[in-house]
Amino acid sequence: MNASPPPMMAPCKGHVLLVEDDQTFGETMGQVLRNAGYDVSIATDFRVALEVLESDRPIDLLLTDIVMPASVNGIALSRMARLRRRDLKVVYLTGYNIPGIENEALGPILRKPVEEAQLVSEVARVLAAS
Repeated sequence: MNASPPPMMAPCKGHVLLVEDDQTFGETMGQVLRNAGYDVSIATDFRVALEVLESDRPIDLLLTDIVMPASVNGIALSRMARLRRRDLKVVYLTGYNIPGIENEALGPILRKPVEEAQLVSEVARVLAAS
């Protein structure tokens, strides 16, 4: 009996740490990124995100909601993350109009609701930038 070869897996395009307090939305976005070839870790708050950042897992990009139900928002989280991983790339998500937030952000800001193609495209663009 001839065994068929294992299915070809697309090479991993990078590891994304997704921080989103809305678990359903986070799982949906995580699946979109996985389908696009990314390895994804999901955290629902900054504490879990920091645990992942302090682990030995390679993380290429932090994709974080800006407004979260804790004293640490996505901007502060990204700054803490950069203290741990200096070269970490960052993309933000928000459903709010926050005046002046672009001046504090360490990366681009996507507005919710974000289209799947826009999410994948922006993650790819930021990861490809040197």
